[in-house]
Amino acid sequence: MRYVIKYANDKVEEEIKKFVMSLQKPTIEKILRAFDLLELFGNRVGLPHSKSMGGGLFELRIRGREEIRFFYTFKKGVIILSAFKKKTKKTPERELNTAIKRLHNI
Repeated sequence: MRYVIKYANDKVEEEIKKFVMSLQKPTIEKILRAFDLLELFGNRVGLPHSKSMGGGLFELRIRGREEIRFFYTFKKGVIILSAFKKKTKKTPERELNTAIKRLHNI
C-alpha cells in the first residue's frame, strides 16, 4: 500500500513548495527521497528519517548541508503540516506550535 502525501490546506502547500524551491538542489533531492520513503512505508519509517513528537505529530528529518524538518501526521495518508530550516539543536518553539495548531485544525 502506498501512502498518499497531502498538505494541511492549500496555503500550507503553497508555503512549503515555495520554501522547498528556495533550497539547494542536493537538499531538494534528499527531500524527494524522504517523501518516497513516507509514501512507501508510512508510519513504519523511523529514525534516522522520522521521529515521533507525541500526540500524533511526527518530524521528517532531512540531514546534510542544510538541516530541514517537516512536521506531519497520519490521517488517511500523510498530511504535511509545516517545514523549516533547522539552525539549532532544539526545535524552535514557534515551529512546533505552528504544527500543533495545524494538527488540531485538521
